[in-house]
This record gives sequence, C-alpha cells and structure tokens, in this order.
Amino acid sequence: MDTLIEFFHFLTQRKKYWLWPLFIILITLGLVLVAAHGSVLAPFIYSLF
Repeated sequence: MDTLIEFFHFLTQRKKYWLWPLFIILITLGLVLVAAHGSVLAPFIYSLF
C-alpha cells in the first residue's frame, strides 16, 4: 500500500498527468481480474483478453 501512496505523491509532485490514464486502466484491469476470479463470468472475461 505504501508503494501506491508513493506513486500517487510522485504523480502529483512531478506533474506527470499523462500517467494517470495508464494508472487508472491498470487498477481497473486488476480489479476486474480479481473480481472475476471466482465468479461464473470468469470464462467470458478471460475470453476478452
């Protein structure tokens, strides 16, 4: 968790605003994969990738 906080501070202090979309996409993709791991929708989500 400290790594995410440090990365957030890096983005705000260094004004690396072009990294925000990449960060949001990676977090969203990770959450989808974690949520779909044990669900019935897992085969359909995995077929998208």
